[in-house]
Amino acid sequence: MKTDALNKITANLGKTDKMPALFLGHGSPMNAIEENEFVAGFRQVAQDIPKPQAILCISAHWETRGTQVTAMENPTTIHDFGGFPPELFAVQYPAPGSPELAKLTQSIVQKADVHLDDKWGLDHGAWSVIKHMYPDADVPVVQMSLDYYQSPQYHYELAKELASLRERGVLIIGSGNMVHNLRKVSWAHLNDEYAHDWALEAMNKMREFILKDDHQSLINYSAQGAAYNLAIPSPEHYLPLLYTLALKDDKDELSLFNDKHLAGALTMTSVKLQAT
Repeated sequence: MKTDALNKITANLGKTDKMPALFLGHGSPMNAIEENEFVAGFRQVAQDIPKPQAILCISAHWETRGTQVTAMENPTTIHDFGGFPPELFAVQYPAPGSPELAKLTQSIVQKADVHLDDKWGLDHGAWSVIKHMYPDADVPVVQMSLDYYQSPQYHYELAKELASLRERGVLIIGSGNMVHNLRKVSWAHLNDEYAHDWALEAMNKMREFILKDDHQSLINYSAQGAAYNLAIPSPEHYLPLLYTLALKDDKDELSLFNDKHLAGALTMTSVKLQAT
């Protein structure tokens, strides 16, 4: 894209100090309306970082053929779940979109032909956590989809191309869960910090790889053994972690928060990258 056209697109996204980047373990949709320690963690992290000019969210709940970004002015609140109380379906999160950010994202990504989407909106992987961070819905939010045909290495490399957005006031959020196996959830331990042995093993290895910046082992998760395979039965909740870690450089400090197991087969562990 020509420089003058790119400058026009980014008129509302001026140069800033480098924004942090986050991976948020979003857990149950009920976190949108409940008060618990994880919700408190989402609120706290928003207080600990500069307020963004816009948010780009990569959610586990938008998988597509190819890569898309939402490009409408007013994205709808998508209630992409079932079996929950009416109070949850009544929640609306009327954050504006940002066609400017969508077009900027399209322009800087070279690894994929990014398509502008006018239909999706904000799914619960985005709004159920962002609503606690910015309850006034006054920060524009754009979602980027996960191309389910591509490898973890592909997603990691694509994510690296997003790094310059951090210097445009954009908070990049990956939203998923590192350990996420709903078929192995222990309903007797739904609200406590119980973990199956394999979930403990997998999470301990994940923490070790994350804290050592061993991104290649995290990318090659399918080679990490049986515990990992149980922790990640399908990749969509894990891949957003790679989008966040790919943004880390040698000036970023990494920290974990909400770092707990839940219901045997889930983790709420979240990651913050922030320049020192």
